Amino acid sequence: MDLIETPRVVLRPLRVEHAGEMAAVLSDPALHAFTGGAPLTAQELRARYERLVAGPPGWRNWVVWSREDERLVGYVQATIEDGSAEIAWVIGTPWQGRGLASAAAKALAGWLAGQRIGTVVAHIHPGHAASAAVATAAGLRPTGRWHDGEMRWEREAASDG
Repeated sequence: MDLIETPRVVLRPLRVEHAGEMAAVLSDPALHAFTGGAPLTAQELRARYERLVAGPPGWRNWVVWSREDERLVGYVQATIEDGSAEIAWVIGTPWQGRGLASAAAKALAGWLAGQRIGTVVAHIHPGHAASAAVATAAGLRPTGRWHDGEMRWEREAASDG
């Protein structure tokens, strides 16, 4: 998998060894307000990362490295299938509100466009204004279609021109 670099963030391919640091980054229960669940322990996250790293080639996962903070601050992921990708992002609570999620999502969407992925999709809870802003920054627009209580946002390669 590719390293994706921007002036603000570096998207580093996920490794199992990231679990310890990422457990601390993702430890705030508030991160699960819109998605449900609870923070995973380092051991649980390690097991999850083992599955993700071994998963099908269409599963792409990166940790987000903040150049300013010189540390991991979150993750982005893309599930690629049949020329389209569904993306998601999470930035740890202490680093939110600084544009890091937007920088990471934009970098991921740009990388996907470079891989000739025609459609990029995200599903966003209607009450999650911050994620809507990130999706907008990444060039996605709401479609008006719903899936499991979340709005489908989308970017078509043809609309980038």
